[in-house]
Amino acid sequence: MNGSNRLAAEKQKIVQEKCLAILTGMLKDDDNKYCVDCDAKGPRWASWNLGVFLCIRCAGIHRNLGVHISKVKSVNLDTWKPEQAVALQQMGNSRARAVYEANLPDNFRRPQTDSALESFIRAKYEHNKYTAREWVPPRLPKVNWDAEIDAMIRDQKHRKGSRGRVESPAPLLTKPLAAPSPV
Repeated sequence: MNGSNRLAAEKQKIVQEKCLAILTGMLKDDDNKYCVDCDAKGPRWASWNLGVFLCIRCAGIHRNLGVHISKVKSVNLDTWKPEQAVALQQMGNSRARAVYEANLPDNFRRPQTDSALESFIRAKYEHNKYTAREWVPPRLPKVNWDAEIDAMIRDQKHRKGSRGRVESPAPLLTKPLAAPSPV
């Protein structure tokens, strides 16, 4: 692998590490510990354009909505772009519920059967039945981590370079040191 390919691969690795750090950090938030649609514990999927964390069952339903409505990825199995991770970071389950469930009936109970759950998810995201009237979806954020990543790579190279260097020992004395003069 030549130098520019190695550098590109190193940058891509750092981007993925940063994206994964953002996502796993978000999954520690109480509201993101449960699927936004069915409340199943431990979601490992996300719809990055809607900004929500999902269980595998709801992720399948979201995929059936089509990418014009929901863009689904695995939190830790897929490759993420910085804009996608930051878009998810800007929303999260708690804000998403405030937006997409603003007009849910007070006595609403989350559906548990597959067909009822799919109907709810379609009403929620495809037909915007419960969405806050004033909601305007934000544009995809512009993210540029280039300078930060370049600095990280320079620091790593500097540390590697200093680790491989052997310090020369102190010079050997050829004459004995003079004894201190008495005071």
